[in-house]
Amino acid sequence: MSLLPVDEALKAILAHIPPVTVETVTLAEAAGRVLAEPLIAHHDQPPFNASAMDGYAMRAVDVSDGAWLDVIGTSQAGAAYPGALGPGQAVRIFTGAPVPEGADTVIMQEEAVREGQRVRFTAAARPGHSIRPKGNDFATGQVLVAAGTRLTPMQIAVAAAANAGTLAVAKRPRIGLVATGDELVLPGNPLGPDQIVASNSYGLAAMLAPYADTVTDHGIVPDDVAQLRAQLSTAFAAEPDILITTGGASVGEHDLVQDVLKDLGVTLAFWRINMRPGKPLMFGTRGRTLVFGLPGNPVSAMLTALVFIKPALRAWLGHAEPQPWRLKLAAPTPANTARRHFMRARLVHGADGMLADPISQTDSGHTSSLAEAGLLIVQPEHDPGQPAGAMVDAMPINAF
Repeated sequence: MSLLPVDEALKAILAHIPPVTVETVTLAEAAGRVLAEPLIAHHDQPPFNASAMDGYAMRAVDVSDGAWLDVIGTSQAGAAYPGALGPGQAVRIFTGAPVPEGADTVIMQEEAVREGQRVRFTAAARPGHSIRPKGNDFATGQVLVAAGTRLTPMQIAVAAAANAGTLAVAKRPRIGLVATGDELVLPGNPLGPDQIVASNSYGLAAMLAPYADTVTDHGIVPDDVAQLRAQLSTAFAAEPDILITTGGASVGEHDLVQDVLKDLGVTLAFWRINMRPGKPLMFGTRGRTLVFGLPGNPVSAMLTALVFIKPALRAWLGHAEPQPWRLKLAAPTPANTARRHFMRARLVHGADGMLADPISQTDSGHTSSLAEAGLLIVQPEHDPGQPAGAMVDAMPINAF
């Protein structure tokens, strides 16, 4: 069976992503969620001409050197001056308060001289100065946040300003994880002479949690057909939207996952990808559940999740796929093979801005180099290698 190109594999996965399902959440629950419907303003903000300063509101034409104006009242936030302002008059005003009818400028209090109920100014008046016009922030009907936006604190703040008590967001999938391998033990336990610590499920859970309603870890299953069938049956019974296995995805004598998944009704779309690290990647479906079989080597597992599962989850939530970064190389890259290479790299400062500094380590079990990396250089198939200073495509590792 030939190796499937990365782009074709991703296209096949995305073809199985269901349409966005909308749910409503309160503002307190909305941070980090992806907006499913645009946030539209239903009122003007500010809803009136508002003062941007503590000072005095008046007609600019009335202000001149030595001219005294009569202070006829006060306008403050939540308590506007009730009348109109006429010639030769001023109103004491505070930041955020409505500008009285008839006034066309505000002069800050530091440039005012007050004596009893009169005031004069040490600065010239400019029409419109220090006034926030009605609708200056946003106007009725304006799209404040587009659908597909992941909501940050800044978008939550504007939603609150727009009087939106709830938001329509994309419903997140429920994800299940199953790790396989006789050699695996949970972190924090003593290691036997032939054992290694299981890291995949922990790394994957942390990576996928921002996209998921729940991430359920179904534990470690040994390389035994009966136990594997039982644990995978339990995982499927929980009706996850996405089930991810790690390990056993190849075709060795102890790589049992593929056959058990097929026996449990999974229709396999593909299982070998033209990339490194991470060639033995499986993808299939069981009813409405998407099934990913990731390699057991921890770097391969994490990188195949970055390259394939994260785009699938972004599509699930209606969040647009980010464009690749274009960065200069801080050091040369070696020649590549026939498989697309997702090369670990550091993001470093250079004289010309941010640079991609390749990490020479390519071992698919070398987790410390992956922890050091901030991005992946996407090296095309048969790339002859690029010199320092060449422009390359890169993927940030920790971006949403």
